[in-house]
Order: sequence, then C-alpha cells, then structure tokens
Amino acid sequence: MSYGLDFGWLYDALGAIARGASMTILLIAVTTVLGTVISVVLAAGRRSGNRPLRQAITIYVEVIRNTPFLVQLFFIFFGLPSMGIRLDPISAAILAMTLNMAAYTTEIVGAGLDAVPRGQREAALALGLRPRQVFVKIVLPQALQIIFPALTSQIVIMMLESAVVSQISVAELTYQGDVLQARTFRAFETYFIITLVYLGLSIALRRLLVGAGRASLPAGVS
Repeated sequence: MSYGLDFGWLYDALGAIARGASMTILLIAVTTVLGTVISVVLAAGRRSGNRPLRQAITIYVEVIRNTPFLVQLFFIFFGLPSMGIRLDPISAAILAMTLNMAAYTTEIVGAGLDAVPRGQREAALALGLRPRQVFVKIVLPQALQIIFPALTSQIVIMMLESAVVSQISVAELTYQGDVLQARTFRAFETYFIITLVYLGLSIALRRLLVGAGRASLPAGVS
C-alpha cells in the first residue's frame, strides 16, 4: 500500500503557520533580552566578594542545568498555582525559557569575563574609574565580543527548545503543527513543513545575530 503525498491543505494553513512562527519569534526575542541581562548580572555576582550570593547563584545554575526544561516548565505552570502563583501560558513559557537560558548563558558570560586580562581592570582603576564603570565600559564589552559565537548558538538552541512550550498550549509553531496534523491527518506533510519552517527560522536568526555582532565589533575585529 503506497502513501501519496498531499499538500493541498497547505494554502489554507499558511495563516496558522505564520501565527505560530510569530509566537516563536516573540518568545525567543523576549527570552534573549531578559536571559542575557540576567546572565550578565549573575555572572558578575558570581565573581563578587559576597560568598552567600556566589553560592546562591551556583545552586541556581546547577539546578537548572541538571534538570529537564520540560520539568521546569511544568513546575512553573502546574506547580506554582499550588502556592497561589498563577501564570498564563505565555507568561509561564517566557519565565521558564528565561530562567533556563540565563543559567546556561551565565556560564558563557562568566567565561568571557574571565578571559579579559586582569591588567586592563587594574589600569582602568588606576586611572580613577569606579569598579562599576570598569565593568560596564571596559570588561563587559570585551567579554561579549569573546563569547558572541557561543551566545549566538545558545540563543538558536533556546529557540528550538521553545517547541516544548506547546505542552502548555502556547500557540507557537509546534502547537500549530499539532493542530494542523489533527485536522488534516497528514502527519508526514505537516511536520515536514514545520521542520522546514524551524530550519528557516534557525538560519535567519543565526545570520541576523552574526550580522549584528559584526556590525557592533570595532574595525579589524571578527
């Protein structure tokens, strides 16, 4: 018995696929901004003189990095209401994605901070700059340049992992694919198209980030 491919349903489904892709883009855009900012703060805190703060950050990073993202998502969406904290699916997805990404990028940002020569910090302090000014103006820009390729990869990975949030009914790309498959009974064709859309989003996002990174680098740095 042969299986005949049928993409006749695709034209009517383009709107749903576009809405799903838009939601995926929104999730990763918000998560990237929040996750990166939080990871910079945590990476700096992990290198401060406050031992309890360092230990708290280490525990957070280890817990997130050593538990499944799906479990973290379910804990936030299904577990927190038991404590009186109720979030709508999109807010829960953004919170889970942000906490997950921040834990991983904290390690990445930390590696970049450690790679900046200590002599530059000492020289800036000797010139009269305050420690916060040294971090923001001298150390952080160089660290971000160093880690940019790894940070780009982590953002793309997080976008792909966003498919998991379909499990709490966030209407992103995978969720829309599930709905279309249930409606058309064309599983192969549906997920083939969804796969191509994810591939296109990944390539476009990586190129966008690489282009933005190159534009922000000083002349002669790549």
